[in-house]
Amino acid sequence: MTIDEKLEHFYEISLEEAKQDAEKAIQEHKEYLAQMLEEHKTSRRQSAEAEVKAEAEHVRREVNKALSAEQITLKRDWSRKQEELKDDLFAEIRLKVKDFMSGPDYIEYLCRQIEAVKKFAGEDEVEISLSPEDSDKAEEVSRKTGVPLEISGESFLGGIRAAIPHKNILIDNSFQEGLETMRREFKFDGGLKHE
Repeated sequence: MTIDEKLEHFYEISLEEAKQDAEKAIQEHKEYLAQMLEEHKTSRRQSAEAEVKAEAEHVRREVNKALSAEQITLKRDWSRKQEELKDDLFAEIRLKVKDFMSGPDYIEYLCRQIEAVKKFAGEDEVEISLSPEDSDKAEEVSRKTGVPLEISGESFLGGIRAAIPHKNILIDNSFQEGLETMRREFKFDGGLKHE
């Protein structure tokens, strides 16, 4: 083998080795890039999932906040409407009470109330008051029951108030007290169960 042939052979072997080294380097670089791409995809996917999760949580909180605010508004409106209805109802009841007080059954009602108080007091002294609205009925009621009646200095819409000083007892059978008690205890019940 001549020097030229040796050189040619050396050149071919070197070229082959350089080609193999280059292919190996290119392959390693491709694998490295593919690995980097996968890591980048995984990282971006995790980052996107975290962003979506955070945004979903933020939206959920905002929806809950808006829902809570709307519930408060609805409850406030509902309470206000109930108060309006309650006002209307008790205004109507007051009118019915006034109608009852102007009728003939009212005198009998007052007499029954006074008789019940007398029975409760027994032998003890009783002071019975009528509301100023009933001053025109006092004489007739007193005559029917045999009990002297006083006219109260304050209006209590009708009915009677009685005191048994010896036992330190006050009996308030006034319409005003009854209406106030009913208003305090009044509840709106609704739905199919109560209809």
